[in-house]
Amino acid sequence: MPLNQITFEFSGEEEKKDVDTDPAVPAEEKPKSTRGRKKKGAETEDDLIEVPEDEVLFTKQYYAISEVAAMFKVKISLLRYWEGEFGMDLRKTKKGDRYFTPADIKTLLLIHDLLRRRRFTIEGAKEFIKSNKKVDDKYVLIQSLQRIRTFLLEVKAHL
Repeated sequence: MPLNQITFEFSGEEEKKDVDTDPAVPAEEKPKSTRGRKKKGAETEDDLIEVPEDEVLFTKQYYAISEVAAMFKVKISLLRYWEGEFGMDLRKTKKGDRYFTPADIKTLLLIHDLLRRRRFTIEGAKEFIKSNKKVDDKYVLIQSLQRIRTFLLEVKAHL
């Protein structure tokens, strides 16, 4: 007997029903796989980063690499990789600890946006940054417009 059929006995008669085709018999729900691509409607990583506002960000002169990794919710090794690929000049102690200035964090925010949200390759992101010298100004404008949008959506939700 195939696995997708169920046998019912009613007063000596056998009746076979397909589980897949019979709407009266609910199909077993499979647990969702964590493999594969994320759906477009799912929360993106861009929503998950927690970089503070400029007023709070610029209160400290330097941030440790672990603090920055916690802000972006990435591994420390990825930040080291981005540092090497994009030629960031970070301050290092004699021991070799990396410290990020608020300007470095803003640069990382741009790199994170290009690589994760816009899905650029590393080479594509490098070319984009080289060709668009005023990209930082445009990015700041986009970020402020996104903050205004979220504020307006919150106001709309409260109405």
